[in-house]
Amino acid sequence: MSEKKISRIIELNEDLINNNDRLAAENNKFLNNKGIRAFDFVGAIGAGKTAILESIVKRIIDDHKILVVNGDVTTRIDANRLEKHGVQTIQINTGNECALNSYHVSQVLKNYELNDIDMLFIENVGNLICPSDFILGTEKRIVIVSITEGPWVIRKHPLLFKYSDIAVINKIDLKDVVDVNIKEMINDAKNINPKLKIITTSALTGEKIPELIKEILD
Repeated sequence: MSEKKISRIIELNEDLINNNDRLAAENNKFLNNKGIRAFDFVGAIGAGKTAILESIVKRIIDDHKILVVNGDVTTRIDANRLEKHGVQTIQINTGNECALNSYHVSQVLKNYELNDIDMLFIENVGNLICPSDFILGTEKRIVIVSITEGPWVIRKHPLLFKYSDIAVINKIDLKDVVDVNIKEMINDAKNINPKLKIITTSALTGEKIPELIKEILD
């Protein structure tokens, strides 16, 4: 590939990210004006994003009007799971796009009635790479990994941890059968982002879910 083509690709990528960041700022302003708290959940397929969201909404639904936006390539499996807990959901199928971006969120904000909503959860497409480039305009980003993804999952995906506010290490109920040093995973995350809040959880048993909710909402 010629240097000219490489330079053009870099310019296009920079324009895409700059436009995304601008729209994300508009999303954030809109949400603040509406009094809607918004949170972006990212993580690989199977890390437990949906299970953790289920655990959260079950505990807070009596006090909040919740909307969940689910990003997925093709299905609405996760949205269906969350609807069973009484929350409103909007499914966004991205097709060949590997992450939600701020444009997707802006379309939700523009085209849906949100006057009765005070909390928005966005479950991003299952991926630990693509979402790092696209902020959405939310108040906080929560990155979720599980111990079943192996001991190096955090080191191998530093950008999401660098640009997240909370890190969740999930499935600690399996710590006796999975050969992973959880303390080392915590240290890896702290080395990437010393300001990161880190919580170890089990969505299956509910362990540390109340602490996670407190960290998200504080």
